[in-house]
Amino acid sequence: MSGPLAGVSIVSMGGLGPGPFCGMLLGDLGADVVRVDRVSDVDLPLPVDAVMRRSQRSIAVDVKDPRGRQLVLALAGQADAFVDVYRPQVAERLGLGPDDLMAVNPRLVYARMTGYGQDGPYAQMAGHDIDYIALSGALHAIGSPDAPVPPLNILGDFGGGGMLLALGLLSGILESRQSGIGQVVDVSMLDGAATLMAVFYGMLSQGTWQDRRQANVVDGAAHFYRTYETADGKHIAVGALEPQFYEELCTRLGVRPPQDYDDPRDWAAHAEVMADRFRQKTRDEWEREVVTPQSCAAPVLSMTEAPQHPQNRHRRTFVDVDGVVQPAPAPRFSRTAPRPPGGPALPGSHTRVVLEELGMSEDDVSSLLDAGVVRERAAGDVEAPTAPRSTTTALEDH
Repeated sequence: MSGPLAGVSIVSMGGLGPGPFCGMLLGDLGADVVRVDRVSDVDLPLPVDAVMRRSQRSIAVDVKDPRGRQLVLALAGQADAFVDVYRPQVAERLGLGPDDLMAVNPRLVYARMTGYGQDGPYAQMAGHDIDYIALSGALHAIGSPDAPVPPLNILGDFGGGGMLLALGLLSGILESRQSGIGQVVDVSMLDGAATLMAVFYGMLSQGTWQDRRQANVVDGAAHFYRTYETADGKHIAVGALEPQFYEELCTRLGVRPPQDYDDPRDWAAHAEVMADRFRQKTRDEWEREVVTPQSCAAPVLSMTEAPQHPQNRHRRTFVDVDGVVQPAPAPRFSRTAPRPPGGPALPGSHTRVVLEELGMSEDDVSSLLDAGVVRERAAGDVEAPTAPRSTTTALEDH
């Protein structure tokens, strides 16, 4: 392995959403991430979140079988951290709770990834990203004046979920390497989404944020921080918050900057002037004319267009892995750069090699395979997706 996290070992129970995303983040940077998938997952077609399953390995195990449970205990016994993606108390019923795993590895960091956390009136409730951000206050703040609009599932699942999980794991591992003692990390997507809202709760308490949509500087109300439609039906994003940037933008647009540009009472009138101007040329024409070091403007690119933009091409922000265009590993490191990512680890793709690393003989592995305790995916067995599956977290009951 290469990268700044080389030597870090993570075992994660399989699922959708923040678990594999966290595995991708850490695996991209060199951690050895082994995902324990269900044996039934081996028969499923390529999942819609396949890109997030890169930079990790998969072993398919029936954890309800005592022999499967022992395999997970053996994996956790050699790991720095373990990720539980089940609802509260499910892991305990499987014999894979914190006490079970830390009995074989006292220094283990045991992270519990749930929507609402391990306690409280919502702890046992099923949910998805939209539900978690709804309780955090984030969903209420995003959208039109008439209704909230879900901002994809990036706030709860991935920002407040997978990224917070990665931070929790690494923090716990650092502490464990100093103390020699593990601990439980309670990661809640609701908590994470609320954390992402910290600046807005601060502004609300200061009286500089109104608790309604499109009434504030960065929620689409201000004419200097919003998107504008262009002549070809595309859009330009404007983020000219500071006076000098707004003046540069107006100069490039050929409109006269008003003295009271930051007075909320006049935002709508100023927005009409700018909207009329932007509709006179195409998005690409405006990009050539208004995107300068001091204008804080950028073209709104589609997912198809973004990888081809000169900035992204220069930075290699996107990579092509086996014909699939996807985001490159981030962040970047000057001395311990990780290897380029490979294809996704599909359920059971590494079953045999992971068992052999546990010291099992070929006969023992074959016996487990014959009994259905573990399964392996045939090499090159990658099917095209059929019906779409949810990319948000499926909190498992088992």
